[in-house]
Amino acid sequence: MAVVELTKDNFEEVVTNNPFVIVDFWAPWCGPCRSFAPTYEKVSEDHPDIVFAKVNTEDEQDIAGHFQIRSIPTLMIFRDKIIIYSEAGALPESGFRELVGKAGELDMDEVRSQIAEQQSGQGNA
Repeated sequence: MAVVELTKDNFEEVVTNNPFVIVDFWAPWCGPCRSFAPTYEKVSEDHPDIVFAKVNTEDEQDIAGHFQIRSIPTLMIFRDKIIIYSEAGALPESGFRELVGKAGELDMDEVRSQIAEQQSGQGNA
């Protein structure tokens, strides 16, 4: 599957309608972003079941602002509409492959349970 370009018009639809989405926040002037792009493309080709997407932070400042993107590249992983990873910095191919694998292994029922537990615990602290 080709990498999808996300805009304010399709961002919510893509994240809502796909169980596993990886988003690369980048900009054309960013050297590390440009050097990470071929790795991102290469890994995406090995995972047709995952949506690999990019947000150009220059063109989509509203999206970048909403997610408080302060440094690029930033990778964000959504599983079942839940952000399970958000970190700035380009990864080497091996590290990125490992991250994608670990994200895919997460038990999302357990993640939802932990989120619910944290939210209910905040009122008791």
